[in-house]
Amino acid sequence: MSAQRRKTSRRKPSPRRIGRTLLITGCALTVMAGGTAWYVYRDLVSSIGSSKALEGAEKSAHGDANILLMGLDSRRDQNGDPLPDEVLDKLHAGSSDIGGYNANTMILLHVPGDGSRAKAFSIPRDDFVAIPGHGKDKIKKAYGLAKSAREDQLAAQGVKDRRRLEREGREAGRRAQIDTVRNFLGVPVDHFAELNLAGFYHLANALGGVPVCLNKPVKDRWSGADFPAGRQELDGRQSLAFVRQRHGLTMGDLDRTKRQQAFLAGATQKLNTAGTFTDPVKLVKLIDTAKQDVVTDAGWDLLSFVKQAKNLSGGEVQFTTLPVEGFGRNHGEDINVVDDMKIKRLIAEQIGPQTTATPSAPGATSSSAGASSPGASSPGASSPGASSPGASSPGASSPGSSAVPPPAAEPPQPSGPQKDSIDGGGVPCVD
Repeated sequence: MSAQRRKTSRRKPSPRRIGRTLLITGCALTVMAGGTAWYVYRDLVSSIGSSKALEGAEKSAHGDANILLMGLDSRRDQNGDPLPDEVLDKLHAGSSDIGGYNANTMILLHVPGDGSRAKAFSIPRDDFVAIPGHGKDKIKKAYGLAKSAREDQLAAQGVKDRRRLEREGREAGRRAQIDTVRNFLGVPVDHFAELNLAGFYHLANALGGVPVCLNKPVKDRWSGADFPAGRQELDGRQSLAFVRQRHGLTMGDLDRTKRQQAFLAGATQKLNTAGTFTDPVKLVKLIDTAKQDVVTDAGWDLLSFVKQAKNLSGGEVQFTTLPVEGFGRNHGEDINVVDDMKIKRLIAEQIGPQTTATPSAPGATSSSAGASSPGASSPGASSPGASSPGASSPGASSPGSSAVPPPAAEPPQPSGPQKDSIDGGGVPCVD
């Protein structure tokens, strides 16, 4: 009897039993995977620096989203503490006392709600525009001016907590920078992401390198850029040198906007091809990077945007640099003379009627071409070769640098994918 039982116990499990076991195991793994994804998402939302700078702001219609990407020329962390010397050395960015809180990089990313092609507009940081509460100045200064004013206000009230001064000062800076861009472009800003210099470094390292393509070799001791021609992957230190180089470029400081666009295109491509969205280890590494360097608006559904970003990373983003009419001087500084109505028309034509313009903030004034505050030169004093939509490449400059006028007016170039003399493998090749 016992032998018969032993013989029976050694029988193979039935197909039905195997199927039931696999089903139970699959359900358990699904629950675990779902729980992990939810935990990662909650961790992401709760850990990335959230800002209330967009509270009460007008939103785009029809499911569209306008996202302002801001890169600060700051050598300090989110608490206002200097970055470690070893990090500054790797960044080739100089002392933590320089750079301030200027918004060196400003890109408005328009994501249509109907799933059509996204568009990105680079805003030259030296554009001379109206800054609410501060008259007219370079658009990059809105953040720093408002931050300083808020800190002075709090200090006059007896506030001495350095962390509170930094926190509230930055919030004021974000609101001012967003308001200035909103008024200048004439469209709502639905979300924003803020990144400092170290962010470029950490992002590239978290992605395991960012692919870029150069039409010709470059070498610049100021930024540390030293790259051959062709497609290549840059680590964090090299990526920062790539986006900061202006010396040795044909249009100098103005050419850096194309570098910023190329870095963004390469980073989004890498996000998709490297399987970052489906690899938990890579995703967690990217989240940890975001915790260090990124500040976004509170309430932004980042999980939905991450899913959307998978589509954006397929090369379906059209980049345009907003045009300048010429160059001038304001209180000893080089400025870009712009026609704000021309800019608004360009944005409206590119984005279409899906968005609704936000009324100008109290105290804001128009910044039409040729308008100048005391000390600003007239357009007649600016260099020839003013840009036309799609042809210009105004970019971010280093503090105190001089704008370099283009040698001649270029014919408008199509804003979509270009045929390069060098194969960039899906990323744009730049000079």
